[in-house]
Amino acid sequence: QGDEIPCDSDLGPEISGYIPRKRHCKTMPRAGTVGEPNKATARKGGRIYKCPDCGKIFKRCSPLIRHRRTHTGEKPYVCRECLKRFSDSSALVKHQRIHAGEKPYTCPECGKSFSQSSTLIAHQRIHTGEKPYKCPDCGKSFSVSSNLVAHQRIHTGEKPFGCPVCLKGFLVSSHLIRHLRIHTA
Repeated sequence: QGDEIPCDSDLGPEISGYIPRKRHCKTMPRAGTVGEPNKATARKGGRIYKCPDCGKIFKRCSPLIRHRRTHTGEKPYVCRECLKRFSDSSALVKHQRIHAGEKPYTCPECGKSFSQSSTLIAHQRIHTGEKPYKCPDCGKSFSVSSNLVAHQRIHTGEKPFGCPVCLKGFLVSSHLIRHLRIHTA
Protein backbone atom coordinates (compact mmCIF):
# COMPACT_ATOMS: atom_id res chain seq x y z
CA GLN A 1 0.00 0.00 0.00
CA GLY A 2 1.23 3.49 -0.80
CA ASP A 3 2.21 5.98 1.83
CA GLU A 4 -0.51 8.19 3.25
CA ILE A 5 0.44 11.78 3.75
CA PRO A 6 -1.86 13.67 6.12
CA CYS A 7 -3.53 16.71 4.69
CA ASP A 8 -3.00 19.56 7.09
CA SER A 9 -3.73 22.41 4.72
CA ASP A 10 -7.09 24.05 4.29
CA LEU A 11 -8.97 23.64 1.04
CA GLY A 12 -8.47 27.12 -0.30
CA PRO A 13 -8.57 30.81 0.56
CA GLU A 14 -11.83 32.16 1.94
CA ILE A 15 -12.76 34.90 -0.48
CA SER A 16 -10.83 34.63 -3.73
CA GLY A 17 -12.10 31.18 -4.65
CA TYR A 18 -8.67 30.09 -5.86
CA ILE A 19 -7.12 26.78 -4.85
CA PRO A 20 -3.43 26.29 -5.61
CA ARG A 21 -4.08 22.68 -6.75
CA LYS A 22 -0.53 21.61 -7.57
CA ARG A 23 0.75 22.59 -4.16
CA HIS A 24 -2.29 21.25 -2.30
CA CYS A 25 -2.39 17.89 -4.08
CA LYS A 26 1.10 17.05 -2.88
CA THR A 27 -0.27 17.01 0.67
CA MET A 28 -3.44 14.99 0.02
CA PRO A 29 -3.72 11.38 1.21
CA ARG A 30 -2.43 8.95 -1.40
CA ALA A 31 -3.85 5.45 -1.45
CA GLY A 32 -1.92 2.43 -2.63
CA THR A 33 -2.74 0.19 -5.54
CA VAL A 34 -4.81 -2.24 -3.50
CA GLY A 35 -8.12 -3.54 -4.77
CA GLU A 36 -9.44 -4.38 -8.19
CA PRO A 37 -10.63 -0.90 -9.25
CA ASN A 38 -7.16 0.57 -8.82
CA LYS A 39 -5.11 -1.84 -10.97
CA ALA A 40 -5.65 0.12 -14.18
CA THR A 41 -4.48 3.30 -12.48
CA ALA A 42 -1.44 1.52 -11.07
CA ARG A 43 -0.49 0.12 -14.51
CA LYS A 44 -0.49 3.61 -15.98
CA GLY A 45 1.77 4.75 -13.17
CA GLY A 46 -0.90 7.10 -11.87
CA ARG A 47 -1.67 7.91 -8.28
CA ILE A 48 -4.96 7.36 -6.57
CA TYR A 49 -6.31 9.51 -3.79
CA LYS A 50 -8.34 8.18 -0.87
CA CYS A 51 -10.77 10.14 1.26
CA PRO A 52 -9.62 9.73 4.88
CA ASP A 53 -13.21 10.18 6.09
CA CYS A 54 -15.10 7.55 4.07
CA GLY A 55 -12.46 5.71 2.05
CA LYS A 56 -13.82 6.73 -1.37
CA ILE A 57 -11.11 6.54 -4.05
CA PHE A 58 -10.36 9.19 -6.67
CA LYS A 59 -8.02 9.10 -9.66
CA ARG A 60 -7.29 12.82 -9.38
CA CYS A 61 -6.78 15.13 -6.45
CA SER A 62 -9.22 17.91 -7.35
CA PRO A 63 -12.35 15.70 -7.16
CA LEU A 64 -11.15 14.51 -3.74
CA ILE A 65 -10.79 18.12 -2.59
CA ARG A 66 -14.39 18.84 -3.65
CA HIS A 67 -15.63 15.57 -2.12
CA ARG A 68 -14.00 16.23 1.25
CA ARG A 69 -16.10 19.37 1.59
CA THR A 70 -19.18 17.14 1.91
CA HIS A 71 -17.64 15.90 5.18
CA THR A 72 -16.28 19.21 6.47
CA GLY A 73 -19.12 21.47 5.34
CA GLU A 74 -16.50 23.93 4.16
CA LYS A 75 -17.69 26.52 1.63
CA PRO A 76 -14.64 28.57 0.63
CA TYR A 77 -16.17 30.26 -2.43
CA VAL A 78 -18.11 33.43 -1.61
CA CYS A 79 -20.39 35.47 -3.84
CA ARG A 80 -19.30 39.09 -3.51
CA GLU A 81 -22.83 40.31 -4.33
CA CYS A 82 -24.82 38.51 -1.62
CA LEU A 83 -22.15 36.69 0.46
CA LYS A 84 -23.73 33.28 -0.21
CA ARG A 85 -21.11 30.55 0.17
CA PHE A 86 -20.35 27.54 -2.02
CA SER A 87 -18.22 24.42 -1.68
CA ASP A 88 -17.39 24.34 -5.39
CA SER A 89 -16.16 27.13 -7.68
CA SER A 90 -18.42 26.01 -10.53
CA ALA A 91 -21.46 26.37 -8.26
CA LEU A 92 -20.37 29.95 -7.51
CA VAL A 93 -20.03 30.70 -11.24
CA LYS A 94 -23.53 29.33 -11.90
CA HIS A 95 -24.91 31.35 -8.97
CA GLN A 96 -23.32 34.57 -10.23
CA ARG A 97 -25.43 34.32 -13.39
CA ILE A 98 -28.41 35.22 -11.20
CA HIS A 99 -26.87 38.60 -10.30
CA ALA A 100 -25.72 39.23 -13.88
CA GLY A 101 -29.17 38.41 -15.23
CA GLU A 102 -27.53 35.91 -17.56
CA LYS A 103 -29.97 33.21 -18.72
CA PRO A 104 -28.33 31.21 -21.50
CA TYR A 105 -30.68 28.19 -21.35
CA THR A 106 -34.04 28.57 -23.11
CA CYS A 107 -36.98 26.17 -23.12
CA PRO A 108 -37.83 25.28 -26.73
CA GLU A 109 -41.44 24.60 -25.71
CA CYS A 110 -42.39 27.94 -24.12
CA GLY A 111 -39.36 30.22 -24.53
CA LYS A 112 -38.71 30.72 -20.81
CA SER A 113 -35.00 31.23 -20.03
CA PHE A 114 -32.90 29.97 -17.13
CA SER A 115 -29.49 30.67 -15.64
CA GLN A 116 -28.67 26.97 -15.16
CA SER A 117 -29.14 23.98 -17.47
CA SER A 118 -30.36 21.85 -14.56
CA THR A 119 -33.17 24.34 -13.92
CA LEU A 120 -34.19 24.15 -17.58
CA ILE A 121 -34.24 20.34 -17.42
CA ALA A 122 -36.45 20.43 -14.31
CA HIS A 123 -38.70 23.05 -15.97
CA GLN A 124 -39.16 20.91 -19.09
CA ARG A 125 -40.75 18.23 -16.92
CA ILE A 126 -43.72 20.60 -16.54
CA HIS A 127 -44.33 20.16 -20.27
CA THR A 128 -43.67 16.41 -20.37
CA GLY A 129 -45.31 15.53 -17.05
CA GLU A 130 -42.28 13.41 -16.18
CA LYS A 131 -41.81 12.74 -12.46
CA PRO A 132 -38.73 10.52 -12.17
CA TYR A 133 -38.20 10.84 -8.40
CA LYS A 134 -40.41 8.36 -6.53
CA CYS A 135 -40.80 8.07 -2.76
CA PRO A 136 -39.95 4.50 -1.70
CA ASP A 137 -42.29 4.80 1.30
CA CYS A 138 -45.56 5.93 -0.28
CA GLY A 139 -44.97 5.93 -4.04
CA LYS A 140 -45.58 9.66 -4.57
CA SER A 141 -43.54 10.98 -7.50
CA PHE A 142 -41.79 14.32 -8.02
CA SER A 143 -40.32 16.18 -10.97
CA VAL A 144 -37.45 17.61 -8.88
CA SER A 145 -35.21 15.55 -6.59
CA SER A 146 -35.11 18.21 -3.87
CA ASN A 147 -38.90 17.99 -3.58
CA LEU A 148 -38.57 14.26 -2.94
CA VAL A 149 -35.93 14.89 -0.27
CA ALA A 150 -38.22 17.39 1.48
CA HIS A 151 -41.19 15.01 1.15
CA GLN A 152 -39.29 12.11 2.70
CA ARG A 153 -38.93 14.18 5.87
CA ILE A 154 -42.67 13.67 6.39
CA HIS A 155 -41.97 9.95 6.78
CA THR A 156 -38.83 10.34 8.91
CA GLY A 157 -40.13 13.19 11.06
CA GLU A 158 -36.88 15.09 10.45
CA LYS A 159 -37.16 18.86 10.73
CA PRO A 160 -33.64 20.13 10.00
CA PHE A 161 -34.49 23.83 9.82
CA GLY A 162 -34.85 25.12 13.37
CA CYS A 163 -35.95 28.54 14.54
CA PRO A 164 -33.15 30.13 16.59
CA VAL A 165 -35.74 32.05 18.64
CA CYS A 166 -38.33 29.45 19.67
CA LEU A 167 -36.58 26.25 18.46
CA LYS A 168 -39.58 25.13 16.37
CA GLY A 169 -38.47 22.82 13.53
CA PHE A 170 -39.42 22.88 9.85
CA LEU A 171 -39.21 20.46 6.93
CA VAL A 172 -37.98 23.07 4.44
CA SER A 173 -36.02 26.30 4.79
CA SER A 174 -38.73 28.43 3.16
CA HIS A 175 -41.14 27.50 5.95
CA LEU A 176 -38.57 28.63 8.54
CA ILE A 177 -38.06 31.92 6.70
CA ARG A 178 -41.84 32.52 6.65
CA HIS A 179 -42.05 31.59 10.36
CA LEU A 180 -39.25 34.00 11.35
CA ARG A 181 -41.51 36.91 10.35
CA ILE A 182 -43.67 36.32 13.44
CA HIS A 183 -40.66 37.07 15.65
CA THR A 184 -39.70 40.25 13.79
CA ALA A 185 -43.23 41.65 13.27
